[in-house]
Amino acid sequence: MQRGSLDALLALVAVGRERSFTRAAAKLGVSQSALSHTIRELEARLGVRLLTRTTRSVAPTEAGERLLQTVGPRLEEIDSELAALGAYREKPAGTIRITAVDYVADHLLLPKLALFLRTYPDVKVEIVVDYGLADIVAGRFDAGVRSGEQVAKDMIAVRVGPDECMAVVGAPSYLEGRRAPATPQDLVEHACINLRLPTHGGLYAWEFQKGEREVRVRVDGQMVFNGTYQMVYAALAGLGLAYAPEPLVRPHLDAGRLVRVLSDWCPPFTGYHLYYPSRRQPSAAFALLVEALRHRG
Repeated sequence: MQRGSLDALLALVAVGRERSFTRAAAKLGVSQSALSHTIRELEARLGVRLLTRTTRSVAPTEAGERLLQTVGPRLEEIDSELAALGAYREKPAGTIRITAVDYVADHLLLPKLALFLRTYPDVKVEIVVDYGLADIVAGRFDAGVRSGEQVAKDMIAVRVGPDECMAVVGAPSYLEGRRAPATPQDLVEHACINLRLPTHGGLYAWEFQKGEREVRVRVDGQMVFNGTYQMVYAALAGLGLAYAPEPLVRPHLDAGRLVRVLSDWCPPFTGYHLYYPSRRQPSAAFALLVEALRHRG
C-alpha cells in the first residue's frame, strides 16, 4: 500500500457516509480543502472517479460505492482491533461513543457513568442524543441504547435498565372541563403534543396495549417537538397531553403538577438495552463500561 493510502480511504469513507465534504471534514478534524485534495489524489492514483460532486450534494459513483461497500467494513474491523490493544495497557483508556435518546442518557447512563469515569480517568465517553435509531456501524458508534424490542437480532444486547412503561399525562389546567380519555381512540378529541422523528420526518404514533389488543394512534395538536423533555414541559404548561416515559414524569405526578390517564393501556416493556455488533472485539475500556452499565435489578 502506498504511503497515505489508508488516510485517503478513511477520507473517502467519511465523505461517502456523510454525503458532504463539510460534515466529513469536521468529523475528521481537517479542512475542507485538504479533504477535497486527498480525494482528488486518490482518484488520480486509481484512475477512476469515485465521487460525483454537485453544488448541493456529494454522492459515490458506481466505482466509489463498490469501494465503500468493500473497504468500509474492513476499516471498522481495523479500528476495532486497534481499540482492543488497549487491553495491554496498565490502565484502560480510549474514547467510547454511544448513541441514545436524551431520557436514557440522563436517567440511565449518567448516574452510572459518574462513578465509572472517576474510577477510570483515562477513558472518555461521548454520548450523542439521537431519536433516529441510527445505524451504529455506519455512524462509527461503539454502542447504542434502545428498548429491548428495537435491538436487531444480530447485535449483542445488555440490559441497562429495569422494565418501564409509558404514560399519557396532562396538567390539571388542561384537563379541567374536559372529559378524560377512556380509550386510545378518545385521544382524537384532545390536543396532543407530538414527537417528530428524524427518520423520514414522521410523527411518532403513540403505542398502547391492553391484554392481547395492541393499538397505535396518530394524534394531533398544536405543538410538535423533537425531544421528550420539551413535550413534558409543554404538558406542564397546559398545552395538551404528552406521551412520555413514566419515570420521567413521576415527580410531576407525585407533586400533582400532572395527571395520568389511560394507565391501563400502558403496560411495562422490557426496558433499555446497550447493544453493539457481535463481531466487535471489545477493548478493555469498553468491556468495563458494559459491566458498569449492566442492570442488576
